[in-house]
Amino acid sequence: MVASNLTAQTIISGTISDGKEPLAGANVFIIGTIDGCLTDSVGRFSFSTSKTGEVTLKASFIGFDDYTLSGDAAQLTGLTIKMRERATTLNEVVVTASTFSFGKNESFRTMDALDVVLTGNSCGDIVAALQTLPGTQMVGESGKLYVRGGESEECQTFVNGMHVLVPYSTNTENTAVRGRFSPFLFKGINFSLGGYSGEYGQALSSVLPMETTDAATSDKFGVSASLLDWNVGGTKAFRNSSLSFNAALTSMGLYNRLFTERHDYSRPYRKLSGEAQYKKEFSASSVLKSYVGYDLTSVGQRIDGRDLSLKEHNIYANVTHKGAIGHGFTLFTGIANSSVFTDIDDAQALGDHYHNFRNEVHLKADVRKVCSDVLKMSAGVEDYIRNSSMRYDDYQYHLDYNILAAHVDMQWRMVPRLFLNMSARAEMAQTDWMLMPRATLTYIPTKRLQFSLVAGRYSQTAEDDYLAQSHNTLGQSTADHAILSMQYKSDATLLRIEPYWKKYHRLPLLVDGMYQPNGHGSSRGVDVFLEDHSLIKGLTTTLSYSFNDSKRLYLDYTEERTPDYASRHNLRVTAKYGIGKFIVGMAESYASGRQFPTGKTPHYNSVDVNLTYLLSPKVIIYSSFNNIFGRTNIFRFDKTGSPVVPSRDSFFYIGVFISLKNNKAYDISNF
Repeated sequence: MVASNLTAQTIISGTISDGKEPLAGANVFIIGTIDGCLTDSVGRFSFSTSKTGEVTLKASFIGFDDYTLSGDAAQLTGLTIKMRERATTLNEVVVTASTFSFGKNESFRTMDALDVVLTGNSCGDIVAALQTLPGTQMVGESGKLYVRGGESEECQTFVNGMHVLVPYSTNTENTAVRGRFSPFLFKGINFSLGGYSGEYGQALSSVLPMETTDAATSDKFGVSASLLDWNVGGTKAFRNSSLSFNAALTSMGLYNRLFTERHDYSRPYRKLSGEAQYKKEFSASSVLKSYVGYDLTSVGQRIDGRDLSLKEHNIYANVTHKGAIGHGFTLFTGIANSSVFTDIDDAQALGDHYHNFRNEVHLKADVRKVCSDVLKMSAGVEDYIRNSSMRYDDYQYHLDYNILAAHVDMQWRMVPRLFLNMSARAEMAQTDWMLMPRATLTYIPTKRLQFSLVAGRYSQTAEDDYLAQSHNTLGQSTADHAILSMQYKSDATLLRIEPYWKKYHRLPLLVDGMYQPNGHGSSRGVDVFLEDHSLIKGLTTTLSYSFNDSKRLYLDYTEERTPDYASRHNLRVTAKYGIGKFIVGMAESYASGRQFPTGKTPHYNSVDVNLTYLLSPKVIIYSSFNNIFGRTNIFRFDKTGSPVVPSRDSFFYIGVFISLKNNKAYDISNF
């Protein structure tokens, strides 16, 4: 006799959609069994199971909430299942309105330290690399960041959340300066063109927060050399901590002898700098970082029969700690000190002497909590303690003041695709209290699209020279921002368009020989940014265009007019192509003419190229040639109507970076 046991099979079937479109590739199965299948191209599924009676059917699909249905197996046929899109948590959302993030995995636009060096016209300078972005304006005689019609002083720099009083090197008048921080210090840079949260204050136009790298896990040592500078640096790694140093000497002496230039230097530009960092990771949620940097800069120049001699000491240090304090709270504390000493002989006339001292202590504490997937909160307090003094022949002043501030920020997912960031910042400067509300509303209809509306008020204390002349009565200037941000992002392309509007109040204005808070101004325009990786394999191209229409009545202006640093049109196109061990970069920069009381300058134009050769995993050779066609760009007109031009039309740089002890290929080992 042959016995057989035949088990009846039940067919489970149906369709799955999101309510509008079918979902192909959804996983459908009976919980507790291996019975199931994937939906086809039109969302249909059908499979058999030996289970009878009460069963639980489950459907899952990436980006959607799981769907479950319990019932008799025989009844689970011809089903119509509608799945709901999973609501994105706040931790998964990156609001990009008016901000460019570098070195961050969640951002399409990535730029690490080597990318900064390879940018066509940067010569390794963070500030010059950022000037390839929309919203920035070309001011060749300064070299500083001017954003959306704002002064360079309206852009403030932060390292690990702590303020830097003077983030630039110094030089003689009408000579471009550089940022004083090496790009190799940082793992992340967030350049905000406006509309930033309540955490950041004392910045009318923009902020540049930069975060240093984490504790190193291996020892490093490296050197670099060029016609201009020589560097040595390294890192000693310990268990859960590291100690780093870097020393550099920059001198234009050799370069000036090899290449002619227009300025008459009695002493070439020299800068001696040193930096050190200590980082300690007590646990995964408790990190200590410290940084100290020092620059000594000197230069001498013969101007109009006098021998100008400049010397500056710039010291910056900070210590920060970030750690969990229980119940889901994270506490950040930090202290920073900036000290700058400047001395100039023959500053304006033969035999005079100018001395300026500026100091700032920045204290800050923030507490943060992720309340849920839909709500995050933060609050903080900080204090800027400032003092400065200036002596110039018979005129002198001394200032002591502080700025107290507090802020509250809330990030709230209102509905699955709509996010609201609201913040309020309160500041007291002297006896003047000011409340500044700020808000960002973001709608993310798809993973490729993002729309944001930003509005807020921002404040900044006037520069010390103006405060002193007004007997410390100027108070704070304010700026109202309104920004509409529209972004499209695919696997190979990023397009961002941002119209903006700014209104300035209480700017310093010279009235009857005294600065008073009666100035005002406005700035409006549109920024366009396009980055593409799809044209040719290995080729990255960017296009930045900015239109700006700004007017001001401030300082010694007698009527409202366009500031002399503002150009109406700015266009920059860059390309970077890698082939084998070679990386070629090119940048084209254009800016329309700038208006001065004595005339309007011609347009600015410069074509810059660079070539990098990865000789070995431990040796990088980098060269750049700025303004290859040798165009003489007129930066501005002085009070007599004479054109101000650069000291040399073109600039050539070649450097060698060598890692002597390092197990990571093509990693600059100074830090």
